Amino acid sequence: MAATSLRPNPSGHSQQELRRMRRRALLALRYVILLVLALLFLFPIAWSFINSIKLPSEALAVPPTYLPSEISLKNYEELTTYGKIGIAQHVYNSTVVALITVLGSIVLSTLGGYGFARFNFPGKNVLFVMVLSTLMIPFQSILIPLFVMIVQVDLHDTLFGLALVYITFQLPFGIFLMRNSFLAVPQEIEESALLDGCSSISILYRLMLRLVLPGIVTVAIYAFINSWNEFLAALIFMSDQDKFTLPVFLTTVRYGIWGDVNWGALQAGVIVSIIPSLAIFLALQRYYMDGLMGGAVKN
Repeated sequence: MAATSLRPNPSGHSQQELRRMRRRALLALRYVILLVLALLFLFPIAWSFINSIKLPSEALAVPPTYLPSEISLKNYEELTTYGKIGIAQHVYNSTVVALITVLGSIVLSTLGGYGFARFNFPGKNVLFVMVLSTLMIPFQSILIPLFVMIVQVDLHDTLFGLALVYITFQLPFGIFLMRNSFLAVPQEIEESALLDGCSSISILYRLMLRLVLPGIVTVAIYAFINSWNEFLAALIFMSDQDKFTLPVFLTTVRYGIWGDVNWGALQAGVIVSIIPSLAIFLALQRYYMDGLMGGAVKN
């Protein structure tokens, strides 16, 4: 068998060399495909950035110019003075809403996931199925009931009220992910802590949170990105223009004073809105992948 595998074929290569060359060719083809896909996904971002650094007249040119004649930051400067307060206040509004959403989603999802994973109580499975079933309900269909509830508690047109709405949207997925993250931790670790005299709250705070950190980071990333980019609920629940979040503000940037499309300023706003989500994901992607692969696939 060894002699046969080493016997050269008419082209002068042995069977092992041919298999090695075939593996290298397949690996090169795989990298080429991945590179093409990466370029396709990055092209819209690159195109937005190129348009954002063009002169306003070039950004509105028909047909469009592919590269700017000179690098200009006038589109970004226009965002700082657009409307009454500029983009800074709207970035602040989105940041406040996103931080409240992240904090609330982490706390409630962690407590809910820990309860479903480690405690037995009547109707536990039924209640968990009810929580998961809300994932199948389009959030647009419950916006009106939520709006009525927010108005009744006098939180309409407030950043905190909008954050509560976003937390409501995030909880089903967050509880599901954190429950599976806690189930992935061997129960013997908690039993040892109980023998040492720790309470359930102490175990959760001192021990379990460190073990399920990837799941917590995953919930935080999902909550931040979804709240940062969400448009419909922010448009419905906010009526004061000074409290608009960034996505709603960008819709007002799209049209100029005379009704023309201000593409340069709009693309500059898109780049500004992309930066926080991209930076957070790149900084925490290791925990994000561990959270998805380590906790979300456990039963």
